Amino acid sequence: MTETVKIDFHHRQSAHCESGVTSNLMTHHGHPISEALAFGIGGGLFFGYFPMVKINHLPLITFRSSPGSICKKAAQRLGLKVQAQKFRNQDDAMRALDDALDRGTPMGLQTGVYWLPYFPPALRFHFNAHNLVVFGREGDDYLISDPVFEAPVRCQRKDLLRARFAEGALAPKGRMYWLEQIPEQLNMQKAVRQGIREVANRMVKAPIPLIGVRGIGLLAKQLQRWPEKLGDKNATLHLGHLIRMQEEIGTGGGGFRFIYAAFLQEAATLLDRPKLVDLSTEMTEIGDLWRQFALLGARNCKGRRGANSSYPALADLLRDCAEREKVLFRDLLKEIA
Repeated sequence: MTETVKIDFHHRQSAHCESGVTSNLMTHHGHPISEALAFGIGGGLFFGYFPMVKINHLPLITFRSSPGSICKKAAQRLGLKVQAQKFRNQDDAMRALDDALDRGTPMGLQTGVYWLPYFPPALRFHFNAHNLVVFGREGDDYLISDPVFEAPVRCQRKDLLRARFAEGALAPKGRMYWLEQIPEQLNMQKAVRQGIREVANRMVKAPIPLIGVRGIGLLAKQLQRWPEKLGDKNATLHLGHLIRMQEEIGTGGGGFRFIYAAFLQEAATLLDRPKLVDLSTEMTEIGDLWRQFALLGARNCKGRRGANSSYPALADLLRDCAEREKVLFRDLLKEIA
């Protein structure tokens, strides 16, 4: 193992870690695509409300597809292959990372945010599905392209090891991944259609009421009843949890919709479908509505509740989001049929 190795890797900041890593890895391998295209082709947009699954005794609410799926699906649909490996032994995990760097291969890692010291203390929380790229090593320091940061960062070996083996929900178990079988040409049009079809079907045709626009409607119904069912203190706890899942875990509800709107803009050009520009504008407005929900919900949590931030009013905002998304995704399915 050499003491110093630095791969010529172009770092680009992004809005979301996994779509940013996917975009940057593909660009490194000669196929520059935007974060928005990686997110859309990888089917990143999702909604799920799973009250039977608990995170810190609070219901699981998710605004994105499962960790790892964006990179895997985007690569598959574009004709690339993602290889991934997990480890039981920590020394084996670090040795495999070092060997890959010595071969000149940048490696994607799944990590626990809390153990990454380059994150400001206020942003370090126990979330174990944060993605980054390691592209070099200088002594005990690893050179990291973390897409949520403006510039590359460094992380000491002991800290990166701890982040790779963080415990708890979504424990990474040393997971690292990389791209293989890079084709000369990518069929972008086919991949874009596949990505749109997956997300739209999931949002409006899910067979269970916990997923997609029906899941948003179910959450609205439950939210309206939280004060009566849970009491004021627990209702506030649940509402704060919802807002945190929406705005702090990844880029959340509104943020993902802004990325998807950018994807639809690019898709309009790639597919020669001007109607997608209008749907992109509508998706941006829906993202604004989600952000308005978060703002008013935060006022509620802080005891500054008004007529437009009461639980019934917040529930109506969610119903509005669900109805507008139902129309949008049905229109998307018609447009690419």
